[in-house]
Amino acid sequence: MNRVKRFFRYDNIGYLFVLPAFIYMLYFVGYPIVSNFILSFQDVTVKTLKAEEKPFVGLQNYIELFQQDNVLTTSIWNTFIFTVGCLIFQFIIGFALALFFNRNFSFSKPVRGLLMMPWMIPITVTALIFKFMFGTDVGIINYFLKSLGIISQNIDWLTNTRTAMGAVIFTNIWIGIPFNMILIATGLTTIPTELYESASIDGAGKVQTFFRITLPLLKPTIESVLILGFIYTFKVYDLVYVMTSGGPVNSTHMLSTYSYKLSFEMFKYSKGAAVANILFIILFIVSLLYLKYVYTEEEA
Repeated sequence: MNRVKRFFRYDNIGYLFVLPAFIYMLYFVGYPIVSNFILSFQDVTVKTLKAEEKPFVGLQNYIELFQQDNVLTTSIWNTFIFTVGCLIFQFIIGFALALFFNRNFSFSKPVRGLLMMPWMIPITVTALIFKFMFGTDVGIINYFLKSLGIISQNIDWLTNTRTAMGAVIFTNIWIGIPFNMILIATGLTTIPTELYESASIDGAGKVQTFFRITLPLLKPTIESVLILGFIYTFKVYDLVYVMTSGGPVNSTHMLSTYSYKLSFEMFKYSKGAAVANILFIILFIVSLLYLKYVYTEEEA
């Protein structure tokens, strides 16, 4: 008892404040992750779900998924295409809007607030709206393109393997632009205005100022935006499931949607857990690489 009192007598009292959050994370995050890994090493289906002893198969689920299941490789490829495609356009457009609204002009703040609406609306609602907009016969996008004379007949956006992924990426770009814009705009406010004034006095143009002042000082913000955007986008589920459910012909299946299909539609719980673990491992590796990069930058 005396040891406990001495332990918390000094600066260690902070551990007491952290303890509730640690217990919460351990139970609601740590336990499901460990349980999911155990499940992936077993053969759990509808028949064995209630069994006291579930068959242990080791890495068989992973081996079968990679050797016999082409949908898994398609899902991994689709997930990377979706993530990279969304990040590129979200970041570029969000960066441009952040630079634009960083200027002082009338109605800049109200308009910037309105642009946050796509991020605030629930993703399922946005997915339903865009699913209707990309509709073949009643969709406003086909109507708009036909009115401009760009197309002569309606395009099956969500039921064509060539266009379904583009439609889903377009929708997620719409959702993610405000996230990029607000974070980069916040980073811009931390750059001292004196630097721009000094550069202007020295005769530096806008392009030189952008590449010599803005970009270097925004580097930490840009890194955070990209890594957070990668994590949020890579594990997307609800948007794709509502719009296409992974179709047509698995052309928009992501790791998350394929894991759901295996677990709750095909009732192959162990294989579904294995796919979810592959998703977790990829994101875990990306996070470790990011932390190592940040640590190296701080040490340099």
